Amino acid sequence: MDKIKECEILMAMYKKGLLGGEIMPEDANPHFSKSSLENYLYFTLPMALNYQRNSYNLWEGANKTANDSTTSFVFNPHEVIKKDFLEVQEALVKYKVALQKNKQTEIWIKLCHTFINLFDGDIRLIFKENDYSVDKVRKFILAHKKDFPYISGTKLVNYWMYVIMQYTDISYQDPENLTVAPDTHVIKSTHKLGLISDKDLEDAHVQDIVIEAWKELLKDTPYKPIDIHTPLWLWSRSGFIPLDESVLNEK
Repeated sequence: MDKIKECEILMAMYKKGLLGGEIMPEDANPHFSKSSLENYLYFTLPMALNYQRNSYNLWEGANKTANDSTTSFVFNPHEVIKKDFLEVQEALVKYKVALQKNKQTEIWIKLCHTFINLFDGDIRLIFKENDYSVDKVRKFILAHKKDFPYISGTKLVNYWMYVIMQYTDISYQDPENLTVAPDTHVIKSTHKLGLISDKDLEDAHVQDIVIEAWKELLKDTPYKPIDIHTPLWLWSRSGFIPLDESVLNEK
């Protein structure tokens, strides 16, 4: 079957709820005002701890932390940098936002210092100062890689900007530059579709290979790489439900 057609089937199955995913991990949130600083910080700080773990558990913990008056301070960089390390650690561990209690607390505090030093605590400025450009924000973060632990990774930098687009009021000038975020599920689905080989799957640079594969496939089509991200993620999580071509004929 034509690869673009397979993508269209996957996207149609996703929209019809056939892949699951009616509730996504990030849907666990305090429902702050979309434009508020607290909302942008909520969808930024936990992202740096979103590796090699269950995303649903992470965001459930983040939501509980934000709604608990004894722990919600962790989402305010100005408050975090005033606190003793152990206070921050205790708050992050309480609802298992931080699983590696020392390392992940250090990452969280580092990001808070970065946001204070570069944007006076207002992470929204990273978008404003980079013309609301996906490409420019990505380049800025990669140029300051040490200041953005884990968020500057190939997977997370793209997924973070995607989540920001989904859950805040941001409007990017170049959303077509959002790539798939090549986590384990997206990589497996890309391989299942035959866009990458068995050899690619074992390559140390498989994330970059996946990103390029989707850029190339969707070039000169109506679709952006990020359009296929969630369908790919859910398809892998579902155990690769068979593609049903009939969904393309349903209204």
